[in-house]
Amino acid sequence: MIQFTSSHLQIIYNHAEGAYPEECCGILLGIASNSNKECVKVITTKNVWKTEEQPDTFRHQEESRNKRYTIAPRDLMVAQKQAREESLNIIGIFHSHVDNLAVPSEFDRKYAWHSYSYIIVSVYEGKARDMRSWCLDETHGFQEEIIQY
Repeated sequence: MIQFTSSHLQIIYNHAEGAYPEECCGILLGIASNSNKECVKVITTKNVWKTEEQPDTFRHQEESRNKRYTIAPRDLMVAQKQAREESLNIIGIFHSHVDNLAVPSEFDRKYAWHSYSYIIVSVYEGKARDMRSWCLDETHGFQEEIIQY
C-alpha cells in the first residue's frame, strides 16, 4: 500500500495534464516500512526522453515523449540527496500514459527497480482520468498496489 495526501495527488494530476500530449514523470520521496509506503514529497521532473540529458542506452530508440519517459540522472541524484538530507527515501516514480490505460507497459517493467512504487496516471485528451500503483514481485512482474489517500 502507498499513502498520499490529496495535495500530493493534485500535484501529480496537474503535472500529468500539463505535460499532455507528452508523458510526465517525477519522483516520490517518503517513508517505507515493510510493504507500506507513505509519500511525504512529490518532485516533478522534466521528461528527457531523446535529449542530451538522457542516457545513451535510450537515445537510439524510436519512440517519442508521448510514449516514453526518462528522468535525467542528475534529477535522480538531486532527489536522492534531498531525501537523505530530510531522512527520507525515494519510494517511487510516477509517470503518465497518454490516451492509454494506467497499466505498465513492457518497457515500464523492463526498466523498473524492485522496492519502488510505480504510479501511472492515465491522461485522455488532456484530463487525468485514472491513477494506479504497481510494484515488482520476485519474478520481476508487476503487481497492483493499493493507493490510500
